[in-house]
Amino acid sequence: MDLHEYQGKELFRRFGIPVSEGLLATSPAEACAAAERIGGTVVVKAQVLIGGRGKAGGIRLAESPDEAEARAGEILGMDIRGHTVGKVWIERASDIAREYYLSLTFDRSAKKPLFMFTTQGGIDIEEVAEKSPEALVKLHVDPLEGCHPWHARRLVYGAGVGDPGEQKQIAAIVQKLYEAFVGTDAMLCEINPLIVTPDGEVRALDSKFTVDDNALYRHPDIAELRDVAGTDPLEVLAREKGVTYVKLDGEVGVLGNGAGLTMSTVDVVTFVGGRPANFCDLGGGGDAQGVVDALEVITSDTQVRSIFFNIFGGITRCDEVARGILRAVGQMGLEQPIVVRLDGTNAEEGRRILGEAALPNLHAEATMLDGARRAVELAA
Repeated sequence: MDLHEYQGKELFRRFGIPVSEGLLATSPAEACAAAERIGGTVVVKAQVLIGGRGKAGGIRLAESPDEAEARAGEILGMDIRGHTVGKVWIERASDIAREYYLSLTFDRSAKKPLFMFTTQGGIDIEEVAEKSPEALVKLHVDPLEGCHPWHARRLVYGAGVGDPGEQKQIAAIVQKLYEAFVGTDAMLCEINPLIVTPDGEVRALDSKFTVDDNALYRHPDIAELRDVAGTDPLEVLAREKGVTYVKLDGEVGVLGNGAGLTMSTVDVVTFVGGRPANFCDLGGGGDAQGVVDALEVITSDTQVRSIFFNIFGGITRCDEVARGILRAVGQMGLEQPIVVRLDGTNAEEGRRILGEAALPNLHAEATMLDGARRAVELAA
């Protein structure tokens, strides 16, 4: 679950990480009142669950409450990469001497939390990794040992921070960031930029915070922070139906059973020149109703022009999938071309069920590669 900047900063503040003073506003009038309460020059920041706010014009300076009201009026309602701005964060403007980058994420390959730190903050970390990889310090933390002072020292010294006062403050923030990461069952805690003011104060100017959905039952207070309005409506629908779904930008709807097979299907569609519209995992024990639910989510995407089912029957029986496809077509009146590849448990029976139905928009293929090619052709 992704959090807005203001929500992430509240969690940072809870764990003792210094952040700038700010107030939330949902209207220009509230922005004016917030700026008046804070005083001085403020920054008006769009609150959306997507990056690129600054480049899209979603972050503006305001030197007075009236100007903050005007800037908020310009930003509220703005579309930023498909996300409509419904709230803004009014924050005291900060004088910046230096910008650093600090993050803690979960490295699945190493099965350990991973710190990343660089003195080249304020820009995309991918750009730093590509152009100046030597400037990026990476350090894993053994979860059984936890974070210790030497971790912070290695990050700070490795990046070349020379000022003793900055070293001490950054080391404290590193320790607190780890506490926040573990304490909230987070998957990502990112500060970009971590600024140094002309007076030598180090604090988080931004927050990117992602919490593991599977751990939210342990954090009901954080679960309540979920912004349904700011989430892709298709992903909201999928969550309501218990379907594992991620929206992509293509035209070929993808449905498989098992995350590995579904990922492979997405790759194969791309390999044959198509663009996947989604990642949708039916799961290892999917039944007919599960297929209906998944198809309802996939076909709610107006970009989808064809659908590719790639099913390997293990726990999931291919005849159950076939019945689910026919039920969905009957209930929903699906008109999009549907390509089906069945293999494994009861595959022959599943193909027989589909063949007897003789639906004009249903196409069976023997292999994953052939199925991907057919789906891409039908989507063209």
